Amino acid sequence: MSGTNVSTRPVITVDEVTKRYESTGGEPTHALVDVSFQVEPGEFVTVIGPSGCGKTTLVRLVGGLERPTSGRVSVDGNPVTGPGPDRAMVFQEYHLFPWLTVRENVGFGLVEQGLSESERRNRVASMLELVGLSDRADAYPKALSGGMKQRVGLARALAVDPAILLMDEPFGSVDAQTRRHLQRELLQIRAETGKTILFVTHDIEEAVALSDRILVMRGSPGRVREQLQIDLPRPRDRTDPAFVEYTEHLLELVGPPGRQSTSVRPEL
Repeated sequence: MSGTNVSTRPVITVDEVTKRYESTGGEPTHALVDVSFQVEPGEFVTVIGPSGCGKTTLVRLVGGLERPTSGRVSVDGNPVTGPGPDRAMVFQEYHLFPWLTVRENVGFGLVEQGLSESERRNRVASMLELVGLSDRADAYPKALSGGMKQRVGLARALAVDPAILLMDEPFGSVDAQTRRHLQRELLQIRAETGKTILFVTHDIEEAVALSDRILVMRGSPGRVREQLQIDLPRPRDRTDPAFVEYTEHLLELVGPPGRQSTSVRPEL
C-alpha cells in the first residue's frame, strides 16, 4: 500500500461499534451499526458515503467526543474514553478565536503541554512555515481568506504534535481552486510528518486523490459497505484512466443510479 508504514499493531481500531441516539417520545436513531475497521500507523484513510451514513459520528467517536453505545474504539491498543493529545481534530468550520492573532491561535493548545515560552514560540513559527503563513502571523482571522483560516486550523492541530489527525470535511467550505491547493499542501505535510490521518469527505475525487485506502459507508444506519485500497503512485493525475476507474467505481457504490457528479451530498 502506497505511503503506509508496516506495523504489527494498528494505531486505530474500531471493533463492532454501534452508536444509538435516544430520542424523547420516539424511536431511538441508530447512526452506526456493527462498524469495524483498522488504521495502520502513517496510513491515510478516508471515509465516504451518502448523507446520514454516520461519517461525522464515526470520526467523533475516534476523537473521543462521543462514546459508542456498544463495541470498542481504541488507539494504540488503549480504549478511547475522551479526547487526548494523541489525536487532533480539524473541522469544516474554522473554529478560530477571532480575538487572537494567527500566531496566538496556532499556539493556543501548547500552554497545557508545559513548554517554555521560547519552545512554544519556535513550535508556532515552525508550524506557520509548514502551512505557508509565516507572513500572516500577526493577522487576525477576519483578515484571512477561507483557505488561510483552514490552514491556521491545520497548523493549530499539528502544533500539539498528535500522532493522529482527524479531519471532518476540512475543505468543504472553500472554493474548488483553494480546495485543490489545500489538498496538495495536506499531502506534503503528511509526507513530511508521517501523521496517521482519518479523513471524512463527500467528494469522491478528493478521496481518490488523497487516500491510501477508502472506507465506503452505507446507511441508514451506517455500516461499512466496502474498503478499497487506492494503488496509485503520487502525485496522482486525475485524468489517468486508473484514477477515473476508481472514481467511477466509488460513484456506483455511493451515488444514486444515474447521478453524474463525483460528489455526494454532504451530511446535514
